[in-house]
Amino acid sequence: MKQYTGRTLDEVLNSISTEQGCRVDDITYNILEEEKGGIFGLHKSITIEAFTSKDVKEFIFDYLGAYFTELNQGVSIEIIVDKENEEDALYRVILDAENNAIIIGKNGQTLRAISTVLKAAVNATFKKRINVIVDVNHYKEDRYKKVKAIARREAINVAKTHVDCELDPMPNDERKVIHQYLQDFKNVSTVSIGEGNKRHLCIKYTPEKKEEKEA
Repeated sequence: MKQYTGRTLDEVLNSISTEQGCRVDDITYNILEEEKGGIFGLHKSITIEAFTSKDVKEFIFDYLGAYFTELNQGVSIEIIVDKENEEDALYRVILDAENNAIIIGKNGQTLRAISTVLKAAVNATFKKRINVIVDVNHYKEDRYKKVKAIARREAINVAKTHVDCELDPMPNDERKVIHQYLQDFKNVSTVSIGEGNKRHLCIKYTPEKKEEKEA
């Protein structure tokens, strides 16, 4: 993460905004040092460490580029940033390799490992939890469609039979997709149970609460 120094915070942020071609609101920063000097606190200075989505994208490109060069794998990298604001930003990293099957691995295990390593490197570098999803030729998109279809089928069955259902173990991002997908379904709720690679979702029957009668 880069460090910047200026006389005031606004001055520093505006300088970064101009340099990066972004809005001030898109800058994430921490104040490292603030000094005051002279009469009435004049001639003060402030030092911050800051980054923008451009910095994160450049880091991901460089990190994965070096990673796949070391493996002697030719890979194209596309990064799409989905966000409402910087706190909710999601970096979708889409890879397309000479042999996508090798990068995906059995049941997506290699892809999950790459994603885990990349997220750890990004979070350590920018000292912040940043949402990153790695996909290979839209494998994840197809996978999300499949787990949604499974979740829908089982949720309908749970609502009908009142019998809870435990799904097979799956990674955090897939569990999150199902949590969000089923949150508006009537008479069902979801909860993650288990630890490590055995963590999985349980779709539970949830009776509707009866509205209290007005006195």
